[in-house]
Amino acid sequence: MKIVDFISRWMALIVLVVAAGSLLWPEVFGVIKTAWISYLLGVVMFGMGLTLNLQDFKIVFSRPKDVIIGCIAQFTIMPLLAWALAKTFQLPPELAVGVVLVGCCPGGTASNVITYLAGGDLALSVGMTGVSTILAPVMTPFLTWLFVGTTVDVNPIAMFMSIVQVVILPIALGLIFKRFFPVATAQASKYLPAFSTLAIAAIVAAVVSANSTNLKTCGFIIILVVILHNLFGFALGYLLGSILKLSHSKRTAISIEVGMQNSGLACSLATQHFASMALAPVPGAIFSVWHNIAGAILAKFYKGSHFFYARTQ
Repeated sequence: MKIVDFISRWMALIVLVVAAGSLLWPEVFGVIKTAWISYLLGVVMFGMGLTLNLQDFKIVFSRPKDVIIGCIAQFTIMPLLAWALAKTFQLPPELAVGVVLVGCCPGGTASNVITYLAGGDLALSVGMTGVSTILAPVMTPFLTWLFVGTTVDVNPIAMFMSIVQVVILPIALGLIFKRFFPVATAQASKYLPAFSTLAIAAIVAAVVSANSTNLKTCGFIIILVVILHNLFGFALGYLLGSILKLSHSKRTAISIEVGMQNSGLACSLATQHFASMALAPVPGAIFSVWHNIAGAILAKFYKGSHFFYARTQ
C-alpha cells in the first residue's frame, strides 16, 4: 500500500517526470502508443464510475441553481478562453484545435480531490463533474464545431459517439459493477487513485514522445498558452462566484471545476478525429501535467484563504 499512497500523493510530480522523460527520451517512452489513449482514458472513466454514487447526483435536485451556474461556467469560460488565446497568440490550426478541444471538455477527474484539499464545496464539485461529463457528448462536439468548424473539418456526430464510448459507457459500467460487486469495488477503490495516475501518465507519455521533435521547436508558446488557459479559468470561475455572491466554498469549487479539464479526453479526441494534425493532442498532454501542479498549489492557497474569508464575514 505504500507504493499506492506514494503514487497518489505525488501525482503531479510523476506526470511531470514522465512528460520530461518522454520529451528527452522519446524512443524509450514511445513504447506507449497514441492508439492506446482511448483505452487508457476508458480505464480512468471506469474508475470514476466505481467511485460515484447516485447520492452524488442529489445535489442536482436539491441545489439545481448551483449546478446550473457551475455547468454554464464550465462550458462558456474555458471554450471562450481557448478561442481567444488561440487567436491572440496566432496559433497554427493544429495547436489551435488542441487548445479548443481542451476548453470544450468537461471537468477533470482530479478536480474533486483538489476541491476537497482546498476546503471547497465537495458536493458541488462532484455534482458539476458528473453533470458536465453527462453533457459532454453533446456539448464538446458542438462547441468544438462552433469555435473551429470554419477552419478545420469537425464531425460532431463522430465525436459524440467517441465520447459515449470512452467516457459515458465506462462510467456506466463502473456504476453497474459497483452495484453488483460492492465488496470487490471497496477493495479496488484503494488502488484507483494510483491506477488513474499511471493511466494519465501513460497518456502524457504517448502524446509527448510522439511529438517530441515538434515540441522542442514550438514548446514554449504552447506551454504559455496552456498555463494562461488554466490560470484564467481558475480566476474567472472564482470571479463569477463572487459576482453572484456565492459562499467562498462554492466559489472555490466552481473555480477549480472550471480550471481543471478532462484533458485526457481532449488527447483522445484529437488523436481520433484530427489524426492529420500531429500536434493537436499536445495541448491536452501539457494541460494534464500543468493543471495538476497548479491545482495542488491553488488548493493550499484556497485552504488558507478560508480562514481569512470567515473572519471577514
